[in-house]
Amino acid sequence: MKKQNSELRSQNSDKKNIKNFSAVLFAFCFLLIALFSGSAFAGESSKIDTGDTAWILVSAALVMLMTPGLALFYGGMVRKKNVLGTLMQSFIAIAIISLQWIFIGYTLSFGPDISGIIGGLDWMLLNDVGVEPSSYAKTVPHLAFMIYQAMFAVITPALISGAFAERMKFSAYVIFILLWTTLVYDPVCHWIWGGGWMGKLGVVDFAGGLVVHVTSGISALAAALFIGKRKGYLEELLPPHNLPMTVLGAGLLWFGWFGFNAGSALSSGELSAMAFVTTHTGACAATVTWLIIEWIHRGMPTMFGAATGAIAGLATITPAAGFVSPSSALIIGIAAGGFCYLALNSKAKFGYDDTLDAFGVHGVGGIIGTIGAGLFASAAINGVNGFFFGNASQLFKQLMAIGVVAVYSFIISIVIFKIIDIVIGVRVCEECEENGLDIEQHGEAGYFL
Repeated sequence: MKKQNSELRSQNSDKKNIKNFSAVLFAFCFLLIALFSGSAFAGESSKIDTGDTAWILVSAALVMLMTPGLALFYGGMVRKKNVLGTLMQSFIAIAIISLQWIFIGYTLSFGPDISGIIGGLDWMLLNDVGVEPSSYAKTVPHLAFMIYQAMFAVITPALISGAFAERMKFSAYVIFILLWTTLVYDPVCHWIWGGGWMGKLGVVDFAGGLVVHVTSGISALAAALFIGKRKGYLEELLPPHNLPMTVLGAGLLWFGWFGFNAGSALSSGELSAMAFVTTHTGACAATVTWLIIEWIHRGMPTMFGAATGAIAGLATITPAAGFVSPSSALIIGIAAGGFCYLALNSKAKFGYDDTLDAFGVHGVGGIIGTIGAGLFASAAINGVNGFFFGNASQLFKQLMAIGVVAVYSFIISIVIFKIIDIVIGVRVCEECEENGLDIEQHGEAGYFL
């Protein structure tokens, strides 16, 4: 009996200690939040528009959904022994790059400009990023703009994973996306959207043709060339294991893309409506164009072709969505279907293994769309005229930006891969590749049949 009472008193004492510790920990966390937030949460500004804020937050959620959508889109195209490894590469990017964005990515991208090259560290750990409007979005809380842009940063390195699917170490991938986001995405984002030199020059990119698609697409090409071909590439059939999964992913991407493009208007009004319509028009035009070409070229239209054509159209219209009319979006979508189809069917001829066509869809699409903005932009829509509206210089600015971003992304990506390869190695061993990434890298299997 005495022993039981002693144990009971000990348990009560432990519970009391846990409660005391929890209270101290809570107080400490609250103090940290108060110290770091400063005046950022002093109060909501009267300039905040609740409609615009709601649209930005919904758009942020739509863009976040695109990364799991990408996981399904890519996951269905690999062999079943690599499905979880492929899903993991997109899923982990949500967590890792979000933390990078909060810690340093946002301030490097949108912080106070330093010589047009990079943002300062003023907003590191979101210091002074609160509920007041920012210079980038004057009718929504700064935090809303920040989290919306975070979702762009998340999906961009995940796009690159399509180039090296089925053969890259997970540890190397984690290091790569952290370094790549910091050294490629953040600077290019600042150049164009964060007050950097390209934005000041007049280069236009409505929702990420350069910032997202050219950077990731060109880096994907660098990855494919550096890492090399899959075992058995062009020697044996390597078919997708689950096309319904790919189609589901394509549908989620298409759905989320309305937040990606229409949300980039940063308000719920005329411009967001125009971007919404041009986005859908471009995607539909590319899908139909792809199927017509495929039907003529291969003798039959495929579901895989329709899904790929839709993503190509969405990627291509992205930089021009808020600058062109629906009729111009139709032309850009047709160009997307044609040029991206040609790129995908030429990779074997050039001898590189871009497993899931990250370069052929996103790199080529981003380039075509950025040129399209330089050709078809109309001041009646968003204050900028392109070549066909009397402003030839806009086209030259767009071409210059493509060249600089492509060269920078390619070189820095190769350097990052080389460093990682020296330190820990980039590619899995031959036996690991044969057994599949699911078992070898994660100790689990997607299917038990």
